[in-house]
Amino acid sequence: MPTDCISYQKSGYFAKLIVDYLDEKSELKTLYNRFPKLENFKAQIDEKTQNFPQQNRDVLVAALQNQYKGFEVSEATNNNISLLSDAKTFTITTGHQLNLFTGPLYFLYKIVSTINLCSTLKKEYPEYNFVPVYWMATEDHDFEEINYFNFKNIKIKWNAESHGPVGRLSTSGLEEVAAVFASELGIGQNADYLKKLFEETYLKHGNLADATRFLANELFGKKGLVILDGDDTDLKQLFAPYVKNELLNQTSFKKVSETNSVIEKEYQIQVNPREINLFYIEDNLRERILFEDNLFKINNTKLAFSEKEIMELLENNPEKFSPNVILRPLYEEIILPNLCYIGGGGEISYWLQLKSNFEANRITFPILLIRNSVVLATEKQFQKADKLELSWADLFSNQQELFNNKTKEFSKFNLDFSEQKEFLKQQFEKLQEIAKQTDKSFLGAVNAQQTKQIKGLDNLEKRLLKAEKRVHAEKLELILLLQNQLFPNQGLQERKANFSEFYLDASTTLIEKLLQQLDPLEPNFTIVSL
Repeated sequence: MPTDCISYQKSGYFAKLIVDYLDEKSELKTLYNRFPKLENFKAQIDEKTQNFPQQNRDVLVAALQNQYKGFEVSEATNNNISLLSDAKTFTITTGHQLNLFTGPLYFLYKIVSTINLCSTLKKEYPEYNFVPVYWMATEDHDFEEINYFNFKNIKIKWNAESHGPVGRLSTSGLEEVAAVFASELGIGQNADYLKKLFEETYLKHGNLADATRFLANELFGKKGLVILDGDDTDLKQLFAPYVKNELLNQTSFKKVSETNSVIEKEYQIQVNPREINLFYIEDNLRERILFEDNLFKINNTKLAFSEKEIMELLENNPEKFSPNVILRPLYEEIILPNLCYIGGGGEISYWLQLKSNFEANRITFPILLIRNSVVLATEKQFQKADKLELSWADLFSNQQELFNNKTKEFSKFNLDFSEQKEFLKQQFEKLQEIAKQTDKSFLGAVNAQQTKQIKGLDNLEKRLLKAEKRVHAEKLELILLLQNQLFPNQGLQERKANFSEFYLDASTTLIEKLLQQLDPLEPNFTIVSL
């Protein structure tokens, strides 16, 4: 089987900002606190210790205990929740939307990265405790991003309407989705488990937040994962002073705009701040807070508040204020004793825009770590790659380039006419020396002839390559088939497929293999054999 590994930088799937971050380019050092190296976590621990009050720990633990009421909680998770009261306990956090049945595969990779980093840190710093946290994005409102998952190239979709925070959305109507999914799964022990898991997740829980907590707990609870819902009145109370600052001073707009003006000279900006980076939320409402005509107005509604009125609302109902993508990371780091945030390339890109706002609010900026990326392959697919003489670098490459390169490898002939072109160029250089000594029209004729003959060689080269592709068509077709299986639509498998597709064959070994093989501090694609 192929044994080479592909670094994130060379994979072609990461933006320039992330590539330069991974390469620790000096120009980016002002955008982050510490680079994700094992030896850097002690300084992060020391800084967070000085900047995280015991009161916040007590509120956090009480909130988690309340959120887990009615759920079957593993001993490992219960223990981790209790440990959060201890000043020597810290979290490693990842976040994700409430995608239907986890959505794409990388949901698993985020959480496994988080669990594994906690294990690694415990070995390195045994005097401390490290708790893996999954932050549910319950206050998001983009339902179209989360209301489906792909199963064997079939889109399993939940047709419903959502106008408020998705975590509060009723799960009614998912019976039809469960029936469709069950019919696609077919028969067998693993299929029966997945049917039951879907039904217990969505048909026995009243809202999407509870359903997602149940599902993540079923998959990872025994590993001590702690699942947190930020849509919580007591947790929002801790955030209230920062909400007040945002409403009155628009600090985040000023700070992030300053950072963006520097970043945009070299990189694409991931998110742009608004003057007020807060939403007003109710069960069926999530709208921006605007400041116009000396009033705080709720966009697309008739609601409006004076400064006094909105301050009273904040004091009495902090749960009505929801941070957007700019402020949500700040909220997260205020209520968690967190050391490191683990996310995908897009997430880490926007976190890199936020450090100055953290500094302005005197909150410790976490270490930023790119989550593990994985390609799942069966033993048969590994064998096919061996037989076709394919490396992982081959399989990650552009399909047209792969075709051309493999055709050249398979051919008995040298399909590159560079040598002939160079010889031709040398011959015409001699002719040009002669032409310069005679009439200028002759020099023009020489140059025209050179262009014509080089073009002729180019055409012959292309025709020979095309002819050789026909000769090796069967082998090339197998390469195409294998690459399309591993990289659907020439994209990453982890962004398309759902875990259930692989669970059908791999059963519980899927998550166990990920836990065994993923190293969160190793910035390479991991190829996992099923």
